[in-house]
Amino acid sequence: MAGKTTPMMEQYLALKAEAEGCLLFYRMGDFFELFFEDAKIASQILDIALTARGKDSGEPVPMCGVPVHAAEGYLARLIKAGQRVAIADQVETPDEAKQRAKREGKPTSKVLVQRDIVRFVTAGTLTEEALLEPRRANILTAVCEVRNLVGIAHCDISTGRMELEECSLEAASSVLARLGASEVVAPENWAGAPDGSIDRPQSEFASNEGERRLKAIHEVATLDGFGDFSRAMLAAAGGLLAYLDHAGRGNLPLLLPPIVAAGATRLAMDAATRTSLEVLASQQGGRDGSLIAAIDRCVTGAGARQLAEDLSAPLTDQSSVEERLSLVQFFHSDPLLRADLREVMRAVPDIARGLGRIVAGRGSPRDLGQIRDGLSEGRRIRDHLAGKEDRPNLLEELLPHLGGHGALVDHLEWALVSAPPTERSQGGFIAEGFDAALDELRQVSGNARRAIAALETRYRGDTGIDRLKIKHNGVLGYFVEVPAKHADALMAPDSGFTHRQTMAGAVRFNSLQLHEEASRISEAGGRAVAAEEAHFEELVETITQQRQAIATTAAALARIDVAAGQAERAAEGRWVRPDISKDRTLHITGGRHPVVEASLGVTGDRFVPNDCTLEDTDRLWLIGGPNMGGKSTFLRQNALIVLLAQAGGFVPATAARIGLVDRLFSRVGASDNLARGRSTFMVEMVETAAILAQATEQSFVILDEVGRGTSTYDGLALAWAVVEAVHENNRCRCLFATHYHELARLAETCDSLSLHHVRAREWKSELVLLHELAEGPADQSYGLAVAKLAGVPPGVVMRAKSVLERLEKGRAETGGLAAGLGDLPLFAAAQDTGNEDEIDILRERLKAIDVDALAPREALELLYELKAAADDTHP
Repeated sequence: MAGKTTPMMEQYLALKAEAEGCLLFYRMGDFFELFFEDAKIASQILDIALTARGKDSGEPVPMCGVPVHAAEGYLARLIKAGQRVAIADQVETPDEAKQRAKREGKPTSKVLVQRDIVRFVTAGTLTEEALLEPRRANILTAVCEVRNLVGIAHCDISTGRMELEECSLEAASSVLARLGASEVVAPENWAGAPDGSIDRPQSEFASNEGERRLKAIHEVATLDGFGDFSRAMLAAAGGLLAYLDHAGRGNLPLLLPPIVAAGATRLAMDAATRTSLEVLASQQGGRDGSLIAAIDRCVTGAGARQLAEDLSAPLTDQSSVEERLSLVQFFHSDPLLRADLREVMRAVPDIARGLGRIVAGRGSPRDLGQIRDGLSEGRRIRDHLAGKEDRPNLLEELLPHLGGHGALVDHLEWALVSAPPTERSQGGFIAEGFDAALDELRQVSGNARRAIAALETRYRGDTGIDRLKIKHNGVLGYFVEVPAKHADALMAPDSGFTHRQTMAGAVRFNSLQLHEEASRISEAGGRAVAAEEAHFEELVETITQQRQAIATTAAALARIDVAAGQAERAAEGRWVRPDISKDRTLHITGGRHPVVEASLGVTGDRFVPNDCTLEDTDRLWLIGGPNMGGKSTFLRQNALIVLLAQAGGFVPATAARIGLVDRLFSRVGASDNLARGRSTFMVEMVETAAILAQATEQSFVILDEVGRGTSTYDGLALAWAVVEAVHENNRCRCLFATHYHELARLAETCDSLSLHHVRAREWKSELVLLHELAEGPADQSYGLAVAKLAGVPPGVVMRAKSVLERLEKGRAETGGLAAGLGDLPLFAAAQDTGNEDEIDILRERLKAIDVDALAPREALELLYELKAAADDTHP
């Protein structure tokens, strides 16, 4: 290529320009090749050899490749690494290329096969079984802004489900956190675009075009039958459909009729809360250690995906929650029924994803078999459950969707072999007896194969060569092979054999009779494969026409699997059905943390249960006690019990009454977000600000150690003010854990606040953590004992004890850190004195102090000085 670009490389570079920043898989024979920078990136991610092909500007062109037959595995690794891939495949055969060259009057000897990008493989547009996680939905989301509202369209193209919704700009991040999309597309140059989203032209996010496309796809004159869609929703739908068009190069995947997402009837949780509670993933990023890992007992991938959706978006409608709970109760009350059902469910294939591949044009005979087997098992499950008494309402609604496919199932059972292959190019998936003409072609092919076997026996007898064999490969077809030492006898002109190829130790020949039989096999086999391909397309069309009903069956089976799995988990852990109410109570008796309890169960340790009782007159608990004593666990377990209950499942407790929660907030721990320039304390304050701005009287909030990330005075002041705000303004149910003993004084002025602590004891100089919750304030923090327990050197602990004694002596003399903070609002006395100048002087003195440079004695003396000045300022 030095000084001149070959036609092949010209074609490659043109396709690379169309790839829009994606890695380009360029088909060359049995391999997808990558060149230049793409090759360097792919070779590192895939750990494959980086070679070179020719030169460009005098430098070798980097190259690497992957086999076409194994491409899915390599694609999965590239997508997981955050790459996007454009597939450039051959769109004509070599023979077609030669015919085209003849028509164009060009030489046929070196004609280049045409290639085109047939598909973009991205994280949100996957349908292949090997590329998807069976137990996790794969969401693609489009988001845009229309008239100060954010439209959000999202779908899982592997199952076809599509939902549209809108929200305020402020709520968009929470909605996106709930969806957990694999890929997000947004208009270019939009200031509100989420981090990491893919920019698309603004023109694609047009509401009128989105409406037109949806009507055309679903062949309706109006969308009213699907739902009431706003302009923002339709604009987002337009962007989503345009991106799917782009990714599929005009071939749209399975898309079921859109529905309006019921955002108003879903428990709202922001991203920080989801991360804190580890709903679908632990804070380390994996599934292990998460809530779903601790409770998932589904036996199908579809059921596990439905459970994940339930946990991501719990309900706020009482009747809907009760319907789910009643279905769980139905299976919980009948262990034998549950066991039989779950055994049958294990055999149910992933109908939804098989259907998605079929409609997207990426299906296989195996997918047809999955549809057949799944629908057949659905009928069996329906018949089994229909005979049971006292069926709950939700089950009554689901059962009709498990039937109605009798004709389709019978047709597929007649048409397909019992275990269809994943590849259809070689045929073999249409059952005998379905097509008489196909059976005849197979018989011709089979007779020819038997004739070849007989011919081999005859040739051995005629030539006397016992090691003569008739073999076949993809290049030569059928041929006779003999050891080299016997080849001379077949080389004679009158032998009836024609030399074809000499190998190391063997020689290959052809014969007229072999050629005739091979031609019969080839012709009959080719016609048989063509006949099977035609049947495949017919079956695909039949299934596509019934896609909506099939998808509904798949959803019904998933819901039943979730309920039976929830019942199984409840039976395992002695969980109970929660009592759901519309008031603002939260009464939990013997509550446990499902993840921690499961972890302790592995080691044989027992989890210590605790009660929690919040109501209008006692809605804010201030919880003290030592670190490691169980405060954070207690906070989280109650939040998770609320989440589990409103998702429609039983809960880990002895008894539970849950007043429906509209928003759930958790600020438990924080870490730096350096990518966005936020320290740990800034993250803490941002999350706290969101709670104070959004929590309603119907919300449930857990807050842990507010103010811990800054100085003692600042932290105490902030914690004090936050408690007041939650009590007086938000008026929500709240558990507030703190290490500031001084906050206990708030119980004197906050009527609905009560004091609690986690119990601990020191026994023979050793700290014993009891993990029990008790009423009243904590008697001490046990900080030094925890430090000792953590392995802090004894000398450091002793020095800290000495410093603590001096500080406590000073605090006793000055009235303590909380002196003067008893009036509401906080620091009101300082604001009402009228001595603003003196206050400013004190403020400037405080700002000038280098706290870290002060020795303990200097700090104590400075504290006396400041107190004296404060006394002078406020006579």
